[in-house]
Amino acid sequence: MRRAVDQDRPSVAFFINGQRFTGKLGDTVLTAVLTQAGHLRISEFAHQPRAGFCLMGACQDCWVATEAGPAVRACSTLLEDGMAFVIEGLPRT
Repeated sequence: MRRAVDQDRPSVAFFINGQRFTGKLGDTVLTAVLTQAGHLRISEFAHQPRAGFCLMGACQDCWVATEAGPAVRACSTLLEDGMAFVIEGLPRT
């Protein structure tokens, strides 16, 4: 996934499995992760990459774990500077 618009917004740092990435202020967690990693999680049923499903907070497909413990709904949670996620199937540092 590539960002086509709004490239001039301020950058926000976030971490996936200990690796630092940058998103844009106003991005959802889903947008930020997909622009950097290509998928959001691995399906527990088919063991294939998933990128979210409904993209509007109605399903349960985009929940991701934070390093702090609680999971967040990636499609409706705004990215905050320093957020850290643990995402199965993505590289770890």
